[in-house]
Amino acid sequence: DYLSTFAHKVSLDGKMSATKLPSGTHAIQFSHSGKYLIDQFNSMKDPMVVSVLDLNGKVLKELLRSADKLANVKTANVQLLKLKSADGKFELPAKLMLPANFDSTKKYPVIVYLYGGPHLQLLKNSYPASGNLWYDYMTQQGFIVFSMENRGAANRGKDFEQATFRQLGSAEMADQLQGVAYLKSLPYIDTTKMGVHGWSFGGFMTTSLMTRFPGTFQVGIAGGPVINWEWYEVMYTERYMDTPQENAAGFDANNCTKHVDKLQGKLLMIHGADDNVVVLQHNMRFLKACVDKKIPVDFFV
Repeated sequence: DYLSTFAHKVSLDGKMSATKLPSGTHAIQFSHSGKYLIDQFNSMKDPMVVSVLDLNGKVLKELLRSADKLANVKTANVQLLKLKSADGKFELPAKLMLPANFDSTKKYPVIVYLYGGPHLQLLKNSYPASGNLWYDYMTQQGFIVFSMENRGAANRGKDFEQATFRQLGSAEMADQLQGVAYLKSLPYIDTTKMGVHGWSFGGFMTTSLMTRFPGTFQVGIAGGPVINWEWYEVMYTERYMDTPQENAAGFDANNCTKHVDKLQGKLLMIHGADDNVVVLQHNMRFLKACVDKKIPVDFFV
């Protein structure tokens, strides 16, 4: 259940114990009268079921039940894991996605796909079981894919979410390195062929891991990365980091341009020229720092 999103029924006076719908991911809409609700449900095994329920959770009418169009597709063999944070205080949900024809006597290259930032739950009890058809595709190409929820992610409790306050990147990378350590402990992982990939906050994480922990990954692909939190939107940044004047140390420690000279391996930076959230300035400043330090990287607009 640690990957599920539930709908709960409770009484305001606290006398009723919370009840919940079946494990999976639920999106609930109430009727205007407040007497009924529509539940859009899916799980790792169920593509989509849309039903009308009463307030006790009883199904009154099933409106839609999607067929499993992946039933005959060689999707990933998904293993659910619970790792520990670097400080040992928190459980870190993870998914290890193995090829359908997995052979434990062979060595496989691995892709760590991450997001890592607040307000998002990357790993869910949802369809498809892998969480993303791209993961399944990569396992079909002979890769193992690994994805983990680090501190700062949503829906794991207040302490889990707020552990990254004023230091976006620090606890998150420490946790992701716990995932790397787990992967390296597996006999079928080719530790000479490890890659990391993510977009937006995941691009920031990818760039940070490649520069602040050189040699951990041989390849990184950073899409639309935040390079310096001073250039990101005020509403988001000040919520999690305060201002640069109030938290100079936090901003400075997690500024990717400060660490370009440590880069090892191949790094591909990607950016959309009209990205109005992570503006192109982020990547241009990073590239300028790389040029100044004579550090070669690849760049795709």
